[in-house]
Amino acid sequence: MRILVSNDDGIFSPGLVALAEVASEFGETIIFAPDFEQSAVGHAITIKRPLQYHRVKLMKGFEAYRVNGTPADCVALGLFHLGNVDLILSGINLGSNLGSDIWHSGTVAAAKQGVIFGTPSIAFSQVLNGEEPTYEKQKPYIARVIKLLTSGNQPPLVNVNLPENPKGICWTHQSVRHYNGKVVESEDPNGRRNYWFAATPLTNPDEGSDRWAIDHDLVSLTPLRMSLTDDEWLNRLTGQIIES
Repeated sequence: MRILVSNDDGIFSPGLVALAEVASEFGETIIFAPDFEQSAVGHAITIKRPLQYHRVKLMKGFEAYRVNGTPADCVALGLFHLGNVDLILSGINLGSNLGSDIWHSGTVAAAKQGVIFGTPSIAFSQVLNGEEPTYEKQKPYIARVIKLLTSGNQPPLVNVNLPENPKGICWTHQSVRHYNGKVVESEDPNGRRNYWFAATPLTNPDEGSDRWAIDHDLVSLTPLRMSLTDDEWLNRLTGQIIES
């Protein structure tokens, strides 16, 4: 099996090498990742300037390339360079991608880009506790997830979140409860105003959701789809006359 690994935290992220290490147990592993951090860029692609990629030396000796573009760009260039791969892995993101995070996650976007090109893809993210991340507890679960999602008829796009101390794995749905997103105003040392966007959960997660799983130390596997069509509403509205 040939595996392309990418991320949104940049080519020198420790989570990238950790994911590549597990991936290498399943086949030939090649890395294409941004040359600097691209967190929260969503599914941006670069169309106003040319892109480049260059070979870079990483720990463990993986074949790796840094790209002057977004996570989605990295996957596109990786597939261009390699011709085709069997699986795309994105991560391990430094921090979770739960609930509404999926909308702006560069980690998830890299996986989505893989599916757009017809390749099954998995996005991995890990909860942080404020300390330097380690991955020894998570690696066996990552391996189990890869083995599961590459065997038989499985969803082509899955968002995986890893707790700090995993105790099991479960399928989950995306938590879509409201957030109290807000703009926080502050001031820099020179007296200039600046602004931060901050968001924290407004309500407790519903049972069976990705947030609920993490709260219970379970690895969350959420199957995603590419279509944003609200089928329930479309079925209600189909046949209604819209006046011109």
